[in-house]
Amino acid sequence: MVFGTFFGILCSTSMNTALPQLMTVFNVTEAQVQWITNGYMLVNALMIPVSAYLIRRFSFRHLFILATTIFLLGTALGAIGTQFFVVIIARMVQAVGAGMMMPLVNVLAIRYAQPDKKGAIMGIIGLAFNFSPIIGPTVSGVILDYLSWRYLFIVIIPFIIITLIASIAILPNIAHNELPTFDTRGFILISIGLWSLLMGLSSISSANFLSWRVSGLIVLGLVFVVLFYLSQRRQAQPLINLHVFNHQQFVVATTINTLITATMYGNAILLPLLIQTIQHRSALVSGLVILPGAILTGTLSRLSGRLYDRLNVRILVFTGLAIDCTGTLLQALIGTNSTPIVLAIFQTVRQLGLVTMLIPLQTHALGLLPYNMVPDGVATFNTIRQVAASFGTALIVAVVANVNQHWSGAGYLGIEAGFIVCLTLLLISLVVARHLSKQKSLNVTT
Repeated sequence: MVFGTFFGILCSTSMNTALPQLMTVFNVTEAQVQWITNGYMLVNALMIPVSAYLIRRFSFRHLFILATTIFLLGTALGAIGTQFFVVIIARMVQAVGAGMMMPLVNVLAIRYAQPDKKGAIMGIIGLAFNFSPIIGPTVSGVILDYLSWRYLFIVIIPFIIITLIASIAILPNIAHNELPTFDTRGFILISIGLWSLLMGLSSISSANFLSWRVSGLIVLGLVFVVLFYLSQRRQAQPLINLHVFNHQQFVVATTINTLITATMYGNAILLPLLIQTIQHRSALVSGLVILPGAILTGTLSRLSGRLYDRLNVRILVFTGLAIDCTGTLLQALIGTNSTPIVLAIFQTVRQLGLVTMLIPLQTHALGLLPYNMVPDGVATFNTIRQVAASFGTALIVAVVANVNQHWSGAGYLGIEAGFIVCLTLLLISLVVARHLSKQKSLNVTT
């Protein structure tokens, strides 16, 4: 399941390096091309709360096989697509499958791991959740330097076929005795709300802020999110059980994770834009700049999980944020005029900070929830994570585009502004982190 989820999440950022090439191939703007990434993450986010219902209704085995099949179909469609809208649809089909995979592996780990082993097991899962989106741009950079963007889909297909065969042969059936009802109204409300918000944010770079395309859609999105919130409070079997927000540590850890995820995905857009569009270097160079930090993340993921089993989560998060802030500050002040080697060093510093705290935050948020609320907690945590990734990307692109519009010809300034936005979000995280407790995960089943 970790193997399959790894490739599902890999696709969330593997297309980032290809965005400049796709703009040229399909003759689209920055605001349009970002839907290759944002469309994926939005659909992915919407599928995660649906999975909370599916996990209660069907077996892990059947769900994972279905998710893998859907992901394979989306990948195949992307490999043969010849129109821009077909590629976007393919990405969204991929996102349906990946959005079902992610909660399944998390729920299994949180529900069935012993309390003193949860950090270690979540560290293994962290290879999929935190290493794959970072290594994605590197993998795509190597591919794009020698082959076309189409191979970003083609090379994934054999691995997904292996995952499908292995899941059919290996995954056991875990008995289910629940028959929940699906909250259709809630799903429609949150779908409209998130779509409107993302469309509004994505249009900031190409429309007047007070226009319907920006402010109108943002307000509409907020209205539907509020309506969704009210409907969930009255629903006997809600799409997302909002009672998870009654647990303070879940709220604190999720808030911090939301902010740093927005910076992580925003940064994944900034570096390819800087290296390829501003510095006019190849996609391979763009990928290699990210490689050392990605390797560090993969190497330390398990260690950071084990550290959570032994150390106070506050220590890990404050340490990680301090390191991340340092790397981001260096990127903002020096990075835009730096060589690829210097950029790689700054990015590696950032990744050291991220890997120190991402897995402990996730384990802390979910591990303190009551056993019966774990599926809702996993769905809520991952939904917010994906929404943060989408909105973070949209916000960063909007900032870069607006700064570049006002200071024509000074592309570096837009990138610097993007890094400063990331730094600001990290500083807010430092303030929120003061409310983290020292309590360890307790829930477990026998």
